[in-house]
Amino acid sequence: MIETPYLLFLGDAPDPLAAKVAQGIRDWRPEAAVGQYRMAGCQADMGLPDMTLSEAAAAGARTLVVGVANRGGVISPAWITVLGEALERGFDLASGLHNLLRDEPELLAIAMAKGRKLHDVRVPEVRYPIANGVKRAGKRCLAVGTDCSIGKMYTALAMDREMRARGMKSTFRATGQTGILITGDGVPLDAVVADFMAGAIEYLTPDNEADHWDLIEGQGSLFHASYSGVTLALIHGGQPDALILCHEPTRTHMRGLPDYKLPSLEALRDLALTMARIVNPAVVVTGISVNTSALSAAAALAYLAETEARMGLPAVDPFRTGVGRLVDALP
Repeated sequence: MIETPYLLFLGDAPDPLAAKVAQGIRDWRPEAAVGQYRMAGCQADMGLPDMTLSEAAAAGARTLVVGVANRGGVISPAWITVLGEALERGFDLASGLHNLLRDEPELLAIAMAKGRKLHDVRVPEVRYPIANGVKRAGKRCLAVGTDCSIGKMYTALAMDREMRARGMKSTFRATGQTGILITGDGVPLDAVVADFMAGAIEYLTPDNEADHWDLIEGQGSLFHASYSGVTLALIHGGQPDALILCHEPTRTHMRGLPDYKLPSLEALRDLALTMARIVNPAVVVTGISVNTSALSAAAALAYLAETEARMGLPAVDPFRTGVGRLVDALP
């Protein structure tokens, strides 16, 4: 178990999106985050108190969580000193990066000497099966996006919360480091050997009651040259009954790929349906979730209205308008 409360380490994140792990914890487990630690040049701010390690310890923090998800998932050499000092001061460390804490000799030595724990949540702990494509009981919803870091996890979490508030049967199924740190369970899908990725999602979303919904945390994008494989594994392993399209209208290119423009929502709808119908011919696109945080309130509502009229589907922003209409539209 990862001990709470957390001190969220933002390091030298170059922009807010780079600190999406910290943002997810702040928004969905605010009671677990006492403050943030930012290094010089950090361009992310979670709106939490900036704390030194001493101040965080005095406030009761037990674990320093690496809240940054950089390209490639690496531990920057510039972070090692801070992480090592945190161990010296009695903190455990938790990280969802591909670069494991336990593989850093300096951190491992300090942790062993001080009796502290290194939590690498992006390490599969189950021998997942190869997918068999057999239809499972219960219902499943998957958010797919025009890009990475665009609101797929937030959409699924918000829908799960709305459904539970209505007394519906639902479970959020985490598939990445942020979701796992929020819920305490899940599959670190992009760390699973490729042949077993779809099988890991079948394992994560087993047979269930006929009226139970699994809200599967989306990853990557079918159109992203770097991360399309993980998206396809979610589609084929999840066998979704409903797809939610996710989009951010002010993006000028795919995240990390300046030569690639975002696809249209229409292109996403058509390709996602084509892929999903391979494993579930009855799948439908039921709604659109738009991250309008970069737009004014008036511009956001106008964009949602135009998108809804053009696509013939309910279009919402989970934070500005809520996700009730997405839940209403589920088959």
